[in-house]
Amino acid sequence: MNDIKKNFEELTDDIEEMVEKLKQERDELGVKLHLAKMEASEEWQELERKWSKLEAKVQQMGDAAAESTGDVRAAAELLGQEIKAGFKRIAKQL
Repeated sequence: MNDIKKNFEELTDDIEEMVEKLKQERDELGVKLHLAKMEASEEWQELERKWSKLEAKVQQMGDAAAESTGDVRAAAELLGQEIKAGFKRIAKQL
């Protein structure tokens, strides 16, 4: 009878220890997730600003004379590449 009680207490201790470790891991993961969301949100906001610039560049391309279109196009392509890379970084965080 004493062995059964001892085994039960050991089992209870093991389960409590497991639960405590899981709680700690859960808390740590929650903090990491929160930080990742903040980082992704900040990057998203920056990409939105770049998106607005890209749209403006595209509009300028349509309005620009033929000789200056090359500069506007190069700037638009660069912004497009930055936005694409930013989208990939955000997608990796999700």
